[in-house]
Amino acid sequence: MTEPEIHKGLAGVVVDHTAVSKVNPDTNSLLYRGYPVQELAGHRDMEDVAYLLWNGELPDAAQRREFDAFERAHRTLPAEVIAAIDLLPLTAHPMDVARTAVSVMGASHPLAGDNSVEANMEKAATLFAAFPAVVAYDQRRRRDQPLVEPRDDLGYSANFLWMTFGEEAPAEVIHAFDVSMVLYAEHSFNASTFTARVITSTLADLHSAVTGAIGALKGSLHGGANEAVMHTFEEIGIEKDESREDAAARAKAWMEDALAAKKKVMGFGHRVYKNGDSRVPTMKSALDAMIEYYGRDEILGLYSGLETAMDEAKNIKPNLDYPAGPTYHLMGFDTEMFTPLFIAARITGWTAHIMEQSASNSLIRPLSLYNGPEERHVGA
Repeated sequence: MTEPEIHKGLAGVVVDHTAVSKVNPDTNSLLYRGYPVQELAGHRDMEDVAYLLWNGELPDAAQRREFDAFERAHRTLPAEVIAAIDLLPLTAHPMDVARTAVSVMGASHPLAGDNSVEANMEKAATLFAAFPAVVAYDQRRRRDQPLVEPRDDLGYSANFLWMTFGEEAPAEVIHAFDVSMVLYAEHSFNASTFTARVITSTLADLHSAVTGAIGALKGSLHGGANEAVMHTFEEIGIEKDESREDAAARAKAWMEDALAAKKKVMGFGHRVYKNGDSRVPTMKSALDAMIEYYGRDEILGLYSGLETAMDEAKNIKPNLDYPAGPTYHLMGFDTEMFTPLFIAARITGWTAHIMEQSASNSLIRPLSLYNGPEERHVGA
């Protein structure tokens, strides 16, 4: 009898259809519902993209007004979520805080036991609206700063920054942050998205699936690369007012030594993109705008030095996390908050997949090939 072929990690296995997103190999573009993400990031904000991912089409003016009214009315964290966060030690990683907060939000949601289409859409929208307050409050409590209440007169990204830093962000920063959210919103059947779909396939609720997805994202083989990029910059040394050229030279030398020592350097390469991550140019433009706004040429030097050395040695291109990490750093986010920022964006993609799985569900239950001891028996 011929043994079945084992696909470790399900590599190369197509498990289902999806209409949410794909990478177009002809243009190397990531498409959300058919739209190239770089076009969405250039012309639409995060609210439009959330609506698109959930509904399949961009909103018209009336639909957008209705969506804004709902989202802005659901930004405040429930008291029980704040209390749960306060119970967690400051030594807990922000990903643990995010996972716990989403679980509490699910347990306390008035539609917790309802998995209907309408209930899932409402739960997705309320989670999208309230989760930024989790990230903002967690950073502030670690700095011994009080919670900042959301504002309903600001857009999604402007309010996110307001709650985090307690002051209105300039338009340039809001735009760069919004671009990052759009680019991180969705990416097909990656590990965390597939985790969410597996959980959903058991008929578990939406918040359980998102909580599981956060758990998958916490693993270093999937999430955390934007955070790791900043740790690399910090290891090299960020010297304010250093010239771009000097910073680039130091970074290039560091990368050459790291590669010679066979050290894994995060922020480069992607298993889906063979000709470079199509999201990088758009995010790099946002980073460039932040470097110019804050007058931090040494960041560009570190960025270009590492990129050049990796390209020359390995011909490996940056992925989205590489420009995103220093962009968040310049905005003032603590490095450990970078992956929770990813969650805030990816909630839209995860929940779009959760709803798609629910609409045409089949329990995801693969087989395994046993290779343990043959049948044996316990002696008398």
